[in-house]
This record gives sequence, structure tokens and C-alpha cells, in this order.
Amino acid sequence: MINTSLSLQHIIRKSTLTENAPLLIMMHGYGSDENDLFSFANELPEELFIISVKAPNPMHPYGNAWYAINFDAEKGKWNDNEQAKESLDLIATFINEAVSNYPVNKNNVSLLGFSQGSILSYAVALTYPEKVKNIIALSGYINHDILPQDIKQKDFSNLDFYSSHGSVDQVIPVDWARQNSPFLNSLNIKNTYSEFPVGHGVAPQNFYEFKDWLSKRI
Repeated sequence: MINTSLSLQHIIRKSTLTENAPLLIMMHGYGSDENDLFSFANELPEELFIISVKAPNPMHPYGNAWYAINFDAEKGKWNDNEQAKESLDLIATFINEAVSNYPVNKNNVSLLGFSQGSILSYAVALTYPEKVKNIIALSGYINHDILPQDIKQKDFSNLDFYSSHGSVDQVIPVDWARQNSPFLNSLNIKNTYSEFPVGHGVAPQNFYEFKDWLSKRI
């Protein structure tokens, strides 16, 4: 059932822990909704309190977006970066609300994003590193246009990233994703990167790998 009591609509799977549970927040891709990644929930560790969030911008005839994309723009895709920054701040606010309203540990917050949700997972972590700990970024890339100016001054010592991409992704080129690790390395941020022989999606091996990665960190 959709919960509308906080700033972003969401669905939850409760933890087996009644307090201080590790929190996992899921963010879907462009044109999807909160049910998409939630299909992973039953396969993930029982102690996780899982929240799958619905992006704020409805699309027609169905689905939602974190920000607009103009696929017909020159030089490939054009992102509405201002709208992306608004969603970035919405997610940061939602994290504050979630840790205040649910029996979770505010110091053990993980993000899991796919595609557009992955792009925002990077941006939230690199803008508000004090709010999150583990980031699973699937089929996304780092959009430098929505990162803060003072990024070199921030403390990223608590962050850990798992990134993956399909080597034949037809939506977001794998070359974009391959630039993620060098950039994170330049900021001395712990990170792991994997590629799988798929398109714009999550292969079973990919799921088992990030599940194992997350299980060791919660």
C-alpha cells in the first residue's frame, strides 16, 4: 500500500528488527514507479527496513520521472538539471523524514537506484555524504552538472559505492559508467564496479553480486 504521510509517496517492507534497523531506500528509473525495484525486496536481508520511493513527476500515460529528459535534443539526451537538483534535495529531505518516522538507524542508510534513480543516488551521496553510507548504483552515471561546487571539501570517508552497468546498454552508454570509478577514486571514495553482458537492465548475476556486497556492509 502506498504511504503518503511523508513528502514522497512510498511503499515499505518492515525489518525483522523492531528498532535501529538498517535502512535501504530504493529509487526507480525514468518512466517507472515504486513497484519496480520493490520486486527485489523479498530476496534481500530480512533485517533491512526497505522503502521504495515514487518519483514526484507524473508522466503520461503512466510512470513517473525524477526529472525531465528531452530525447530529441541535439548532442544526445538533454537533462533538466534544475529539476534533477530539486529531486536531489527532495530525496535528502525524505531521508531525514524516514529516519525520524521509522524504527531505523540514521547512521546505516543505504541507497539503491536504477538508471535515473542511480544518477540521483550518486548525486545525493556526493552532496549529502553525512546522510548515507552504502550506495548501489545500477545502470547509471555521475552527472557532474548537478554536483556541488565544494565537492573537494566534503568528507566522504564513510561512503562505499557498488556500481554496475550492462556492457551493451543502449540507453546509457557503458563508456559513461566507466568514468564513475576514476572520479570516485580521485575523491578517495571506496567503490566497486562491475559490468555484465546485458542491455539496460539488471542481470541475475548482477543482483546476487550487489546483494552479497550489501549484506556484508549492513
